[in-house]
Amino acid sequence: MSKFSKKTKSGSPQISTASLPDIVFMLLFFFMVSTTMKEEDYKVTIKLPTATQVKKVEDKSLVSYIYIGAPTEKWQEQYGSKPVLQLNDQIANIGGVQQYIEQERAKRKEKDVPKMTYSLKVDENTEMGLIVDVKEELRNVQALRINYASKRADKK
Repeated sequence: MSKFSKKTKSGSPQISTASLPDIVFMLLFFFMVSTTMKEEDYKVTIKLPTATQVKKVEDKSLVSYIYIGAPTEKWQEQYGSKPVLQLNDQIANIGGVQQYIEQERAKRKEKDVPKMTYSLKVDENTEMGLIVDVKEELRNVQALRINYASKRADKK
């Protein structure tokens, strides 16, 4: 009889975790590259009107947005239910448009300022009087490239 007996391994071999950090960093990099950050917090409700002829904006980095619509439920107690103007993340009055344009121009390079476009994202139920007032303020600061945001109408 022998003093030493062979131990038999039972079960399957362990899975190697040597490549696990590589996989984790690859997934992390993928999500960092493919995720976009939400630029602004909407304080107004906007249902865009439909249009039959829609053209995409060429250089979105040169577009500044002006939102016009009724405040969301969260902000109705403070601002009421009539359509208001949202510039960046703040509710503003018509007089704030000129300051907003100057701030947006200051963020850009000097050569890009004439190429800047100001996109009006307006709720379809907003009265035209407020839009005309905004356009006049834009005209006063020589912001003449104006774009109206809309949805493409379904072709029948």
